[in-house]
Amino acid sequence: MSLPSQSQLAGSMERKRVGSGSSLAPSAAAAGQAPLVCHGHSRPIVEIAYSPVTDDGFFLISASKDGKPMIRNGETGDWIGTFDGHKGAVWGACLDRPALLAATASADFTARIWDALTGDEKHKLEHKHIVRTVDFSSDSRQLLTGGAEKVVRVFDMERPDAGPTLSLEGMAGPVRCARWHNDDRWILVTCNDVAGVKVFDARSKDVVGALPTDGACLSMELSPAAAAAADGAAFITTADGSTVKIFDAHTLQEVKTHHLPHQAESASYIPSTNRFVAGGEDLWVRVFDYETGQQLECHKGHHGPVHCIRFAPDALSYASGSEDGTIRIWKLATAAAAATAAAATADSAATAAGGGAGGKGEGLERNGVSGGVVRVGATEEVIKKVEGFHIAAS
Repeated sequence: MSLPSQSQLAGSMERKRVGSGSSLAPSAAAAGQAPLVCHGHSRPIVEIAYSPVTDDGFFLISASKDGKPMIRNGETGDWIGTFDGHKGAVWGACLDRPALLAATASADFTARIWDALTGDEKHKLEHKHIVRTVDFSSDSRQLLTGGAEKVVRVFDMERPDAGPTLSLEGMAGPVRCARWHNDDRWILVTCNDVAGVKVFDARSKDVVGALPTDGACLSMELSPAAAAAADGAAFITTADGSTVKIFDAHTLQEVKTHHLPHQAESASYIPSTNRFVAGGEDLWVRVFDYETGQQLECHKGHHGPVHCIRFAPDALSYASGSEDGTIRIWKLATAAAAATAAAATADSAATAAGGGAGGKGEGLERNGVSGGVVRVGATEEVIKKVEGFHIAAS
């Protein structure tokens, strides 16, 4: 596999920005917007995760059963690179907060740490069974792993080959998801076929809390710190098949429960949107009102069950990963309406400045694309990320 040239990358990204669905009116977007479709994986996608917003934008990493985790521009979906080295399905993937490191969890009994700028493998952490989940601490100095051994481990990133510095053993089942929380003082853990989320103290190893779910917890998400509400509120969102629950991340108290009329394998919520999104076995991606649970949008596009769904950190879009091997990035209807208004304002200004149709065309050309306004900086940001990325030839 070869990297695209800078000119190819820039042209591709400009086309995708125009075709992102941002020109749809809110009613049309709700009825059936056209998402950005991200191809590249050859087998089902089982996890996606965004980085926080960085100086270079934000990024999206995906884990797939094809064993080829990929990193993309989080806004446009454009492919940046593939981390090559795993010998089995990849079940989990994440980026650290600066998006400089990536970690992956695999059925080849390893967790691996990668340089997210070059794609080079930095460390390989051997396990005795399938590794299902990974998560960096807030300072990138520690890595959580968990999987079929029913053990959660913590590795020191300054000396990862020295073995785990902490092990939480005796889980009720294979570990499905493990996440740092509360300034890395707590560890949240879910297990296959086991209801609820256990909260462990990272120092004492004691269970200090639990989040109840109606069935086995299929998805758990902590709202990104940057996406917390204006009053500092942050939340934990779970999906257990038919129910989406939202908990106060500080008190661990349940604040909302929504029983859905369809299967939900994954859900995501960001306070600033007053919306949560969910996807599951019926192939549809849905947007709901946080307060009432009323369905606001319903989108069809995937050709297989939706295994994972996450809001972007800017709260303007959300991504879904499916059994069909694609990622689709959807504009939130309110964001689409705002983009439409901004584009209309820019078009009017360009027309006025140019004195007519010819002036309008010149104004759009200065923004880098004919027929729409494109933020060229997004292209430049990804080019910087791509330049050093090493990909093994296929």
